[in-house]
Amino acid sequence: MTDTASLPPAARELIQRFETRQARVGVIGLGYVGLPLAVALARAGLHVVGVDLDASKVQSLARGESYIEDVPTAEVASLVRSGHLTASTSFDALASVDGVSICVPTPLRKTGDPDLSFILSAVQALRPVLHRGMLVILESTTYPGTTREMLLPEMESGGLKVGTDLFLAFSPERVDPGRKDWTTENTPKVVGGITPACTAAAAAMYSTAMKSIVPVTTAEVAEMTKLLENTFRAVNIALVNEMALMCERLGVDVWEVIRAASTKPFGFMKFTPGPGLGGHCIPIDPLYLSWKLKSVKYTARMIELASEINTNMPRYVVQRVQDLLNGHGKALHGSSLLVLGVAYKPDVSDLRESPALDVIGLLRAKGARVAYFDPYVAGLEHEGWELTSVPDLLKAAHAADCVIVVTNHSSIDYAAVAREASLIFDSRDAFAAAGVHDPKVTRL
Repeated sequence: MTDTASLPPAARELIQRFETRQARVGVIGLGYVGLPLAVALARAGLHVVGVDLDASKVQSLARGESYIEDVPTAEVASLVRSGHLTASTSFDALASVDGVSICVPTPLRKTGDPDLSFILSAVQALRPVLHRGMLVILESTTYPGTTREMLLPEMESGGLKVGTDLFLAFSPERVDPGRKDWTTENTPKVVGGITPACTAAAAAMYSTAMKSIVPVTTAEVAEMTKLLENTFRAVNIALVNEMALMCERLGVDVWEVIRAASTKPFGFMKFTPGPGLGGHCIPIDPLYLSWKLKSVKYTARMIELASEINTNMPRYVVQRVQDLLNGHGKALHGSSLLVLGVAYKPDVSDLRESPALDVIGLLRAKGARVAYFDPYVAGLEHEGWELTSVPDLLKAAHAADCVIVVTNHSSIDYAAVAREASLIFDSRDAFAAAGVHDPKVTRL
């Protein structure tokens, strides 16, 4: 049990409700982050109501069906039958909950500045149902200061005081879609509140379902923690991407260099190059920090450079493909190309920020005829064009002037593809990793 003697009465009552599993909680945004969280909390014995403006998601959950790969339909169905999980398109459904987690998107605008409109809309829609003793936790990734500067004034606009009557915290989502080893439940949960009572209340809510809670002193520390994690990855990926560019100029096999460096048991962490960054975090989160720092007249030079390198990788891949075709007496314009894998990472269907979209768009702009195969993505559309996955991989590989590996799904038979294809550009080292060493394969 949490030591609550020094906390305000409303905090003590709230924490007791979490600890005794009497609490009702809400999750706003039922996507890749929100649905796994809602299921984890419901599995822990809490009654959870999810709110999403997408009626199709709400209808799927009402039928007991999951639309997220990491969440089994059987588990959703069981939780819906037991009454522990319900969903609605109306914020009125949150009127009786004790705690709410906000898990809405935070994309970048085309101008490169953060789009916090989803957060603002969520907290404004939540405001009419706020009541004494209620906890609100923001999980959406954003720049340091957002929780205090944006959510705090909205929550206190009705006269209730955060830290005494209401409780507000930030807890960064750390979901990595497709992983089986680290899940919502066993990934340590960082929590930082506006006040110590806010931190304690948020920790109590998440302790019902998460194995490890990491409390920090402020919401800003929690916000910055998430940005450090993903900036670390973005910068190191940029480093190894630039290493690939340098190795190509020097005639050195970057993949062999990485394998050799990885044998050092200390002081080195393996990252691999690729066609660019994808996903909902790594390409975007560091730019939130870079944008915020401009307001205090500081240039995040390492972030800006890393973003420049990573953003240019799709263009580099296209140039390498063009050079490869030229070397075989073919022009990129008019060539038939097959992109292998379009999801942003292996073995998922998630297309968010996938570098494949840029690679395909650039190839099409240069006059190439592009098709793709992805066992997880039946169709895609991007910036005015639409494609569907080819039904027969090997037939398409045989017909293509070049096969381009963008996403290295483990279910693909790379040996069979190598037998059928006349030319292959592998930006992920997928063929060598599968034990396929064929002179038709050119690696990044």
